Amino acid sequence: MRQRFTYSRWDGTQKGFDLDADAILGEITDDLLYHGDLNAALRRLMRSGMTDQDGNRIEGLTEMLERIRDRRQEIQDSGDLGGVYSEIVDALQDIVDEERHAIEQALRDAEQSGDDRRAQTARDSSMDRNFRLDMLPDDLAGKVKELQAYDFESADAKHRFDELMEKLREQMMQQFLDQMKGDMESMSQEDMQRMKDMIAELNQMIERRNNGEDPKFEEFMENYGDFFPENPQTLDELLEIMAQRMQAMQAMLNSMTPEQRAQLQQLSDQLMEDMDLQWQMQQLSEHLQGMFPQQGWGREYQFDGTEQMGMGEAMQAMQNMGQLDQLENLIRNASNPSALAEADLDRVRDLLGDDAAQSMERLAKIAKLLEEAGLANRKEGRLELSPRGLRAIGNNSLRELFSKMSKDKFGQHRIEKDGVGHERTYESKPYEYGDPFRLDIQRTIRNAVTRQGGGTPVRLSPDDFEIERTEHSTRSSTVLMLDLSMSMPMRGNFVPAKRVAMALHSLISSQFPRDYLGLVGFSETAHVLTHEQLPEVSWDLAYGTNMQHGFRLARQLLARQTGTKQIIMITDGEPTAHITRSGDVYFNYPPVRETVEATLREVMYCTKDDIRINTFVLDATGALRAFIEQLTHINRGRAFFTDPESLGDYVLVDFLENKRQMSRSGGRH
Repeated sequence: MRQRFTYSRWDGTQKGFDLDADAILGEITDDLLYHGDLNAALRRLMRSGMTDQDGNRIEGLTEMLERIRDRRQEIQDSGDLGGVYSEIVDALQDIVDEERHAIEQALRDAEQSGDDRRAQTARDSSMDRNFRLDMLPDDLAGKVKELQAYDFESADAKHRFDELMEKLREQMMQQFLDQMKGDMESMSQEDMQRMKDMIAELNQMIERRNNGEDPKFEEFMENYGDFFPENPQTLDELLEIMAQRMQAMQAMLNSMTPEQRAQLQQLSDQLMEDMDLQWQMQQLSEHLQGMFPQQGWGREYQFDGTEQMGMGEAMQAMQNMGQLDQLENLIRNASNPSALAEADLDRVRDLLGDDAAQSMERLAKIAKLLEEAGLANRKEGRLELSPRGLRAIGNNSLRELFSKMSKDKFGQHRIEKDGVGHERTYESKPYEYGDPFRLDIQRTIRNAVTRQGGGTPVRLSPDDFEIERTEHSTRSSTVLMLDLSMSMPMRGNFVPAKRVAMALHSLISSQFPRDYLGLVGFSETAHVLTHEQLPEVSWDLAYGTNMQHGFRLARQLLARQTGTKQIIMITDGEPTAHITRSGDVYFNYPPVRETVEATLREVMYCTKDDIRINTFVLDATGALRAFIEQLTHINRGRAFFTDPESLGDYVLVDFLENKRQMSRSGGRH
């Protein structure tokens, strides 16, 4: 079936392209080239963020940490925890005032009734009640205890007191069980008993597991699963939820003044008069603090707001602060993008906003996108660039360098001379006697059909034959010598040089597949590199620029190759190290005569083997220029003194021009 597509003008409402693997790889290429570690490059991308191809900002973890800091300060500035205590005190005072008003009204009514006995009884009752109210303890818990035993004159005051006690009892329960049961209001005695049974069973589950027995988690969830709307799938998950909530209440107590904390603690004990319930709660708290010591049970916050917080507002603020702490801990300890997938995006959205949640969701997918696109493979828990990823980085480097070069720089002129090489020109010509018989089947048959008309069979004649034209191509063998000494990164030369190496490899492998490219890195000593190692190669933490050893290894590589041979050396320093006759490494700065002579001796060996050395020099000093002039005089190669920005232009242009000259000369150097 033919697919149909509909196109329309962009009006700003359409959804653009999502983040793709190529964009991610392009974003981390410089970092990867500099440090040579894909996993570290992804971690740095996580921290710094990026802008996608639609221009949308993907926040990095550093920005999210700033959001967390700002949100935490906003919560701390929102109120004063003293309001938790004041709210209860004020509510009790209102109840006491209402009761005193009712006592006065009852006495007034009795005295106006004309019944002396009733009036006297009212006077005695009024005196007794006012005395008890006058003698109420100053501490909150004591005041509540006295009012619980007090015989109220006012039914409304009694009702308000009972409602306040029930509300406080529920809020005290919520310090352990917040949101575990959706309907905390109007809990019956049966509900409270069932909650107590649930806590007791939870403690038994923990003890069974500690004893190596089956904790019977599934049975517990079947009986009490309605207390947990989060639907935890394991006992550990359930206990972590409870630990977070208990820590929130503990943090609120820790953040109060010692007097406020003592008052609320006594009030809690007073309201939880069921000794078994208190014991079960204490057991659960001890279990959870032992299992989750990292939860921050001693954490406290400094609230600087002027508005007085009630119990509900304070608990919500503490939950938010605890969730911010957990999110911050997750972000700070995320060693790879996949670790961010553990974040609750709904919670991130509530705490930090939609942009942060969307950014975290996208950051969590970057490693997976690279794997799904075939650009990276996971090996022993670490990501490594795949062969396709290696090619992509090389192609990106080549494309970036070519995009900066104007066409006239690399002489895109047609080579008139045709030859017998293997590079096709994708053009054809009528066959002539003596031509290589590389028949262009499509054009040959078309010529026959044109000559004889339609129908079958198609009969060919010699005049119908057309052959493919080929460019005159010769095989060249190149070794790229890349300076890995510490001066390269210190002067900002390392990444441009490495990018050129990647681009040159991509150019040769894609456009000149018959050519050979070897790689040698050199610093204190030299070593042969594979193309697969190149993206992850970093500079050596050693002093020394051992060109001598590099030339020796390059000459050994080229000895096994055919065609014209050359060495391309990229460096920013003089030769300061060489291998002695005994096989030891000798280093000295500034260079000594022995090192210079040993290096030039290898240059002469290369010259004798008909190997040309083309040198690309960065940040050349007078002494370095003098040495390079000696080298080129001996070898008859070329030297280019350039800077990091122009390095790629020089290397690629020179390589392509050299290929064209070889084609024109039929392979003669």
